[in-house]
Amino acid sequence: MVTWMIALKSMVIGALVGFGVGAGAARMFHAPNVQGMGAFRTFGELNACAGDPISHFSFGLGFFFNSWASVVGAGALTQDVDHRILPNWTAALLLWKNKNVEETLHDPKKMAIVGAVVGAVVVTLLNSTATAIPQSMQLVATKVLVPAANWLINPIMPIVFWMAAMDAGKRTGVWGTVLGGFSHLVMGNAVPGIVLGILIGKGLDDSGWNRITKTLVTAVVLLFILSGFFRAFDVALLKSIQVDVPQWLIDLHEMFGSVVNK
Repeated sequence: MVTWMIALKSMVIGALVGFGVGAGAARMFHAPNVQGMGAFRTFGELNACAGDPISHFSFGLGFFFNSWASVVGAGALTQDVDHRILPNWTAALLLWKNKNVEETLHDPKKMAIVGAVVGAVVVTLLNSTATAIPQSMQLVATKVLVPAANWLINPIMPIVFWMAAMDAGKRTGVWGTVLGGFSHLVMGNAVPGIVLGILIGKGLDDSGWNRITKTLVTAVVLLFILSGFFRAFDVALLKSIQVDVPQWLIDLHEMFGSVVNK
């Protein structure tokens, strides 16, 4: 009975997620005329498959087994399910009979409908099989998965994105390297900074210093300042150079609820 309830809920949730992911991914190809809903990496990865259904399917399959292991070991779906598996498998099904991306991958309505079906099947399959795995095997999967996931997040993914930034040109490489370094210091992961560096660098290459690029740089600077403040990076920096932290700075952090280790 419990398994059937999990399967039923998974179908509903998977269909809703797949619908949104499919439509959102397709809408990104129509920006800025319409508002897209999707991650920067999803858009890039869909483009990288170049409208080939086999490439889309194999790309999603590569992350499917990792996501299944995560469900078994940790009991949670990873972001790869909605960022990589669902949009790529949806695109693969649509492109199988019609390889015109304008009529398939770029069509929000078709991507939403097929995405709902794919989402219902994938999420149900992941959750239902995870419930049938004995607890002893779940513990083994956790011990294997957690170290592997940590290695993927740091340093594999930062290296991959940094190489992409360097390949995109000198200016993009410099921005990606600088912001990636700040991101690693402030957030503990260089990927967000490198991605922002790629956006700024390519924007400057294409448009130069105009209103849009200046606004983007200003927003990124504010992002790093606020992120560093709420993570108490300024306090940690002062302590690392053996400078006494003033009481007013500690009080300011406490006022905004950021944690300061005294």
